[in-house]
Amino acid sequence: MDWQEGLELLKECREQIGKEIVGQEDIVDQILMVILSGGNALLEGMPGLGKTRLVHTISHVFDLSFKRIQFTPDLMPQDITGTSVLLRNESGTEFSFRKGPIFANIVLADEINRATPKTQSAMLEAMQEATVTEAGKTYELPRPYFVLATQNPIETEGTYPLPEAQLDRFLCKLNLTFPAAEDLKKIVYLTECDLEEGEKSGAKTVCTSERLCELMDLVRKVAVAEPVMDHLAELCTATHDKNQYIREGVSPRAAQSLLRMARARAFMQGRYNVSFEDLHTCVYPVFRHRLVLSFDAVSRGVSPDSVIEEILKNHPATKA
Repeated sequence: MDWQEGLELLKECREQIGKEIVGQEDIVDQILMVILSGGNALLEGMPGLGKTRLVHTISHVFDLSFKRIQFTPDLMPQDITGTSVLLRNESGTEFSFRKGPIFANIVLADEINRATPKTQSAMLEAMQEATVTEAGKTYELPRPYFVLATQNPIETEGTYPLPEAQLDRFLCKLNLTFPAAEDLKKIVYLTECDLEEGEKSGAKTVCTSERLCELMDLVRKVAVAEPVMDHLAELCTATHDKNQYIREGVSPRAAQSLLRMARARAFMQGRYNVSFEDLHTCVYPVFRHRLVLSFDAVSRGVSPDSVIEEILKNHPATKA
């Protein structure tokens, strides 16, 4: 697949997703960046904003196997990864591994923060290595592999905060907001009104997993100039400078995630190299869930995005 062919295919995928998802164009673009980067995404928003529908639509457009896991307080790790069962046959008995719902190209971890930290930890190996280990044996997950998790705001009743180790494995965190009035009208019209045959325009499958992997290969070839790489490192290390609002800065994995997402953004805009603007746009979703705010920040209601904005002001990009 050449560059132009990849851009045309990606444009068609965006158009198909837009037939099902209304008023969330920025979120759709950012999730596509995550997909092209081969990462995982955490979607936060109140119930009913279409998070589940969005993930299901993406899996359909890219023809990827899809499994949904509803996280609840009584969910056990084996309910996610699978378990070994004892089977009886002619030669005696033997253990056989029954794969759990985590074995799919796209796993929707729905309301992930409603499960206990013990159950959430069952996702760690899968999200980083794309493998599952059971009874000393390691099983490969399908490729490509993505975890797209949804969570309700942590102030919502019945939720648990995600462990920092798990949060760091999400390439980015996206915040879904309530749609505008005009978009809301379109959503209700599309979902609740009887449409004529000619008006029905559901999303179609336009890409395969093999061609998606080719798109991901193109993204990895996007060039990064030395000044841009220097600025990326500067932004990451700035989170470890003395700051009254930051208790813990971002990890090296955040730097890797920022570069991967910035490359995807450059590719989606038809550019062959990463710009400073790509870094500044992507730094918000990449950093916001990784920064551990201080008690002073929490007590004053300071948000991660405002801390990131201040870092960008104090560390402007300079051309070589």
